[in-house]
Amino acid sequence: MSTLSDHEKICALANRFANSFDLKDWNALEECLSDSLLADYSDLRGTPPEVISKQRFVELRRTALDAMATHHLMGNHEILVDGDTASAIVSCAIFRRNTSGERLDTHCIYFFKAARDAGIWKISAIKQKLLLNDGDTSIHAGIVRK
Repeated sequence: MSTLSDHEKICALANRFANSFDLKDWNALEECLSDSLLADYSDLRGTPPEVISKQRFVELRRTALDAMATHHLMGNHEILVDGDTASAIVSCAIFRRNTSGERLDTHCIYFFKAARDAGIWKISAIKQKLLLNDGDTSIHAGIVRK
């Protein structure tokens, strides 16, 4: 039986975070997160970074994405572990389609912070740096309209 290294656990955590959106597994998403986390989606949403409970974070994503088909592809994981904390830079392509077939594809880089909580790695901070959007931003309820 092999044991995963912390590096592999952080990589798996980022992947589980992404897969939970596509599977609409909101409990799995919540399990990826610290009780509260710093969320910075200012590039995509136009809102300032905020400290938010994991329940509120999940509820906002569920409300915005539950009726939409999504596919999050993560890669290029750069992970640094320092004791019980870690940081990761992960490239992501997010494909979204609403029920009418309209699409919004986002290419971004995630900057994650993680902390070991009772021996389990949890995401404690998320920053999404938007590289480009392709499609209709109006189909995503999570994007603030200016």
